[in-house]
Amino acid sequence: MTLVAEYEDNFSLCKLNLFNKPLANVVVIGAQWGDEGKGKITDLLSKSADVVVRYQGGVNAGHTVVVEGNTFKLHLIPSGILYPGTDCIIGCGTAIDPQVLIQELDQLEALNIPLGNLLISQTAHVTMPYHRSIDRLAEERRGERKIGTTGRGIGPTYADKSERTGIRVQDLMDKEVLREQIYWAINHKNAILDKLYNLPPLDPEEVIAEYSGYADRLRPYVVDTALKIYDAITRRRNILFEGAQGTLLDLDHGTYPYVTSSNPIAGGACVGAGVGPTTIDRVIGVAKAYTTRVGEGPFPTEIKGEVGEMLCDRGAEFGTTTGRQRRCGWFDGVIGRYAVRINGMDCLAITKLDVLDELAEIKVCVAYEIDGQRCEDFPSSSRKFARCQPIYQTLPGWQRSTAECRSVEDLPKQARDYLRFLAEFMQVPIAIISVGPGREQTIIVEDPIHGPKRSLLYADSTPARV
Repeated sequence: MTLVAEYEDNFSLCKLNLFNKPLANVVVIGAQWGDEGKGKITDLLSKSADVVVRYQGGVNAGHTVVVEGNTFKLHLIPSGILYPGTDCIIGCGTAIDPQVLIQELDQLEALNIPLGNLLISQTAHVTMPYHRSIDRLAEERRGERKIGTTGRGIGPTYADKSERTGIRVQDLMDKEVLREQIYWAINHKNAILDKLYNLPPLDPEEVIAEYSGYADRLRPYVVDTALKIYDAITRRRNILFEGAQGTLLDLDHGTYPYVTSSNPIAGGACVGAGVGPTTIDRVIGVAKAYTTRVGEGPFPTEIKGEVGEMLCDRGAEFGTTTGRQRRCGWFDGVIGRYAVRINGMDCLAITKLDVLDELAEIKVCVAYEIDGQRCEDFPSSSRKFARCQPIYQTLPGWQRSTAECRSVEDLPKQARDYLRFLAEFMQVPIAIISVGPGREQTIIVEDPIHGPKRSLLYADSTPARV
């Protein structure tokens, strides 16, 4: 393979010309607390992908994609559905609310988006009415210890999955099995709704009728998706694995208990799609040029006051699923470096760089102070993390619009310096830079699917410590 790499200032913002592009299976993950702009990046990469697989999460996640002025808000269907030739798979690790899924199907059909390439895992678990009720009521009862759940029933869906009492998509497809499963489940859930929450019981016949109707609509799309993905791998098709939420919301590796109920990290793609780890070629992380968090939990770099409000307004920081305002803060390089490590990240996509355009100075968190001690790594103790005070390095802003920039050279020098600082600090190259919501408002620094591994991008592999 012939490879020409032209380095800018001999470091991690580079251009690549590839004359013999290998095939690749790529995982796209969020490198922060979710809401990083994965929808746009997945949509962009789907152009090069043959198959896009959603591998975890449920309707508590939302991807917003803007195409030619049209805004698409998708919660379950992979954003690759906007490309007619791309197969889109909802994997077994996803929690499926059939009511919301059908609403998305109706929305896309109304816009004449073809749905023939959509496939739904027969072994994915289904969110039921009692899941939503229990989710909302349990959150209310937590009081000051509330997590910030969306109330969409995702946690209880995964809880039933772990308890081996859940209802799966394939159960919907068999009316006798569905009846048996719903009667058994509602008999138990009604006791909880009555004794714990003082709510009237659910009528199993009403639930059966509702979900039988969903089954009729979804039946044409339901298959053994793990087998379909394996077939795509053997045929050497490009596969894009699409995660929801972000690394710091991972059930095992996030800021527990303020996390989601599944594994958004790259390793979760193997379980949630049904593939072996050796099939994954690259991992692409997505991070905003600053940091946001929705819901509860510690947030060391959170900005109160005028600057935080400006970031929220310019970045339109309101949740796709709930409409809740996101908390905004400076870029946290400590959690960024942690995300690189946990996910085995090969490269980064930095989104919403344009939101910083008006700032005279920009801060980056390079370490924490915990009880008077400097800490350069993300603490595994949630109590310690709650006591973290950020240690910042301040960089000059550029105070010039980047919205029309279409190459690295178009960016102001201070913007290039800022990106280079992030890449050096986290020791991961930046492959994509987003300067607005539109597809065209994107700078491709290197091809993140067909490009080389990290070893070809770095002259110095020593982690930067500031």
